[in-house]
Amino acid sequence: MSIIISTYGQADLTLACLASIAEYRPRDPIEVLVIDDAFPDEVEPSRLKPVSGIQLSRNETNLGFLLSCNRAAERAKGKYLYFLNNDTELRPNTIDALVDRLESSAHVGLVGSKLLFPDGKLQEAGGIMWKDGSGWNYGRGQDPAAPEFNYVREVDYCSGASIIVRRDLFAELGGFDESFVPAYYEDVDLAFRIRARGLKVLYEPQSVVIHHEGMSHGTDLQQGVKAHQVVNQARMVERWGADLTRNNFANGERVIRAKDRAATRKLMLVIDHYIPQPDQDAGSRSIVGIIDSLVDAGWLVKFWPHSRGYDETYTPLLEKRGIEVLDSRSPGDLTSWMRKYGEELDHILVVRPDVAAYAIPCLLGNTDAVRSFYGVDLHFARMRRQAKLDGSRDGEIAANRMERLERHVWRSFDIVIYPSEEEAAVVRQMSPGTVACGIVPFSFDQHPLRLVPPIERTLLFVAGFAHAPNVDAARFLVDQILPALERKVGSVKVILAGSRPTAEVRALSASNVEVTGYISEAALEDLYRKCRVAVAPLRFGAGVKGKVIEALSRGLPMVTTSIGAQGIPGLADIVPVHDDVARQAEALAILLTDASAWIAQSATQQAFAQEFYSRESMARSVLSALGHGKNERPAP
Repeated sequence: MSIIISTYGQADLTLACLASIAEYRPRDPIEVLVIDDAFPDEVEPSRLKPVSGIQLSRNETNLGFLLSCNRAAERAKGKYLYFLNNDTELRPNTIDALVDRLESSAHVGLVGSKLLFPDGKLQEAGGIMWKDGSGWNYGRGQDPAAPEFNYVREVDYCSGASIIVRRDLFAELGGFDESFVPAYYEDVDLAFRIRARGLKVLYEPQSVVIHHEGMSHGTDLQQGVKAHQVVNQARMVERWGADLTRNNFANGERVIRAKDRAATRKLMLVIDHYIPQPDQDAGSRSIVGIIDSLVDAGWLVKFWPHSRGYDETYTPLLEKRGIEVLDSRSPGDLTSWMRKYGEELDHILVVRPDVAAYAIPCLLGNTDAVRSFYGVDLHFARMRRQAKLDGSRDGEIAANRMERLERHVWRSFDIVIYPSEEEAAVVRQMSPGTVACGIVPFSFDQHPLRLVPPIERTLLFVAGFAHAPNVDAARFLVDQILPALERKVGSVKVILAGSRPTAEVRALSASNVEVTGYISEAALEDLYRKCRVAVAPLRFGAGVKGKVIEALSRGLPMVTTSIGAQGIPGLADIVPVHDDVARQAEALAILLTDASAWIAQSATQQAFAQEFYSRESMARSVLSALGHGKNERPAP
């Protein structure tokens, strides 16, 4: 990487900048090109000569910031060019965060940092351009920790005080356009030219830089280099006027869209009980999959957690996906937010019945957006099956109460979505006139074919054990299925892998039963590789089971029940599906002892998952379901 710093005197600032680079060096090798732009007093720039590890050069005549950077870029040898003002100071991870974002996709062309004033207040979280060619340093003077400044965003531009671009792209574009000499708007014009090539310009909030604004060129628009800001604004409008008219707003208007460059993008608000935890429960994984489908399709998504809690582990995962999380860091309640921004929304997706009951009064009268409800599963059906299994009168009463709530929710939304067409059909039958759709609720990456089965006789049951059906399934597996299986094949080990195991689940631990508790994705991957057979012995529940689809995609042969197979058409054709203990034990015994049967089922499962549960399949189903709204509107 090549770091390019243009200077004109101000040795103290430059030395502080260089010291910050030395303190927070990136993980990859760097070259640092420092250009003295012919400062008349040679004593000041000579103070930089003792600094080791930099390439210090001096222009014969004063070229200005733009030309100095272009000339340095021609000499640079790094894969990336990092343009950095000399009146800046890096913070931890500044450069690596930029590189990671630039490398996250071939569609990213330029990335810029979050700029702070020396007192810690926000100076810029990406830039907004208005129709008249004027610009905003978005967030100026505000709290840099606020949620609206801490998610990755597509922006009009990022100030050139700290931006990174691929060297080959910069060269192909001819560098900063020299018609903007000596400075100002060259960074904006570069961003627009990069975007004209079909690439994105992104703001990366994890890259933080302190910028002593005004120390380079002052702040007076009437004199010096700063005067060129006014001249170059007119040049910018002359060149990009059609683009500004089509994609930008009048000065200061519709900021919720302007900050995300969203004049022509659909804007959705997602409301769920808390921040999704995709490695903890299947419902969260499904929600993240839906959000990914929308983001991939170009939608702008905001997320409102009903709990309003900030989660230091999971909130940043959404923000890295480009999702603004409206948690407790964002003032006000849902009703006040809807009154302020409801007219900007194209679509609202509310998840789970209890959250919908809370949200409905806040939405009514405050927006014309299409309202969709995602049920995750038919709650009342799951609760009724459990009550029947437990013989619980109280459980039956609770299930009836939930059915009344779900019926009310269905009638209150334009579109009702469930994880399977099977459940959607139930809704249509129970609530005539309701638009109900099934979607592909999960997607998994494709994995290499497995040609050799593991040797150890180990069964794997993956689940989130805060969920009652999974607790019952674990007991059923250990207390009934395992003894029957061991009578057939001898000793077998069971691994119960997943978060939040209850005391009841932990009590199942034995010499041949391991209860892991929460495990990382890497550890889970290792279990899928080492275990011989997956099981999902569910006796009640509802919805499509993420653990079943995951086992299919991993090529780990599995045995499940009719409840485990719910909502997955054709599963019984490729996987043993049995509810009674004897037939489950027989199916497991075959997979534990017959390598040919194991290999054949593994390959069939993976082909099934790739055909029906790919990222593309999920995206198509989600977008199709959301398009059923009777008052679906075009983007503004």
